[in-house]
Amino acid sequence: MILLGTCAAWSLITAAAHDGRPEGMLLAVLALAAGYASGRICGALLPVAAPCAAALIAWGLATTTPHFVTDSPLIGPLGRTGATTALLVLATGAACCAAWAARGPVLRSVLRLPAAGVTVTAALLGSATATAACAAVLLCSLAAARVRRRVPGLVGLGLATALATGTAWAVAEGVLPDGLTDSLEGQLTPHRVQLWRDALDMAHREPALGVGPGRFGELSPTVAQSLTPDGKPHSAPLQLAAEQGLVGVALLAAVFCWVLCALWRAARPTPVVLTAGASLTALAVVATVGNALSFTAVTAGAGVVAGIATARPMVDAGARHEDGTRARGDRSEQ
Repeated sequence: MILLGTCAAWSLITAAAHDGRPEGMLLAVLALAAGYASGRICGALLPVAAPCAAALIAWGLATTTPHFVTDSPLIGPLGRTGATTALLVLATGAACCAAWAARGPVLRSVLRLPAAGVTVTAALLGSATATAACAAVLLCSLAAARVRRRVPGLVGLGLATALATGTAWAVAEGVLPDGLTDSLEGQLTPHRVQLWRDALDMAHREPALGVGPGRFGELSPTVAQSLTPDGKPHSAPLQLAAEQGLVGVALLAAVFCWVLCALWRAARPTPVVLTAGASLTALAVVATVGNALSFTAVTAGAGVVAGIATARPMVDAGARHEDGTRARGDRSEQ
């Protein structure tokens, strides 16, 4: 809570310094905190039903909400927002968490069917990125059954996120070899890359405080020339670098590291923890090259998945308490 409070306070400080609009950041922080609290509560009371419901809600939003599925040829490969990909990834992760929380191989196999269905939905929507991301989460969940220690897996997920962020930053800086840069720009579209370069220019001008929350669209030449502007650079770390300086980027990284730390300390089984970690890592990668975190449903959904994975189910706690009471009774009789 201290870390999220710091994120909110920093957005207010940078907004006051440059007459920015911190409402978007404040809403994202509130949605993440509310989602995490809801996930902890529902995951403790209903460890199987809660992630099933979360998966169904995320899938429904991704497939029925018009401004999530609307696409734009200017900003591929994630479409206009990337929110559809993010919600489908979260739905896949929640469904896999429900499967691992269930008891018995038959029930687990049945509960994995919705996760496979979400992947098929991504393919039917025509999003190769969403299909690949959902399939990756599903495969990571299946592979988690063979992992005995969660620390190496969580470290690997953190490194994957750092690699994606570093690659996006390097593309924006233009420091990669020409052939690799041209290939990546072809996948990401020159329009998106130019937005990133505008964000870096702002970060270089104001490295400490940024230009102010919500002001990227006002100051970006690329946005001014765009036919369908939305005022976003379509990269969460680059947007924070431009609008809230390097401190904003550090706070975003600290929040993600805290989530990984919370998963490491969680009392849930390792497959549940690694599945949730894989889902949140895929979301982080999508947010690195897209506009997903600008949508309240996505940030709240990320909090729900993290909360469910770190909750302590009351059924398990009651069973441990009963076992402990029985053991003490046996010792007293002896």
